[in-house]
Amino acid sequence: MQAAGAFADILGIGEEYRRFLNVHSSGQAVGDFLERFQNNLDLLIQKTWVEKSDETRKERLLDDIPPFIVLIEKGDYSQALEEFGPLLEGLAYLFFGTQSQKDDFAEYALRIDEQMGLFWWYSGQINASRGSPWVKNAETGVHQAMLFLGICYLTNF
Repeated sequence: MQAAGAFADILGIGEEYRRFLNVHSSGQAVGDFLERFQNNLDLLIQKTWVEKSDETRKERLLDDIPPFIVLIEKGDYSQALEEFGPLLEGLAYLFFGTQSQKDDFAEYALRIDEQMGLFWWYSGQINASRGSPWVKNAETGVHQAMLFLGICYLTNF
């Protein structure tokens, strides 16, 4: 998982990522971290201005967060990773609109901010790997690393 730690450093969340991995064995510490994640994500979603036609999309995204967190709390990292892709896709749409659905979205985000662009590239990789045999057959630690990177980034966004 050294690669995940190095990527976390590049994203500017290395310290937070390592702290989360170190406290992962403590249920209360994980619960506190996931609560911070949910609160920050709820705030980001609620404060994002969208067209009236996208309000339903925004509400659906808010509704998808609690079941996602339950999967992580249960330790079902494989299923949580499957759910994380659409959650990230919905979040990107709220932030960037239809630009987020274009093939060059990661490049577009990279021009805005390098770390943010790398994060949205990572998001695209999670979406591209959904249902992939290598993801389904990966060790639990790989699923954890992929999830925790995104959670740490969004918690500190």
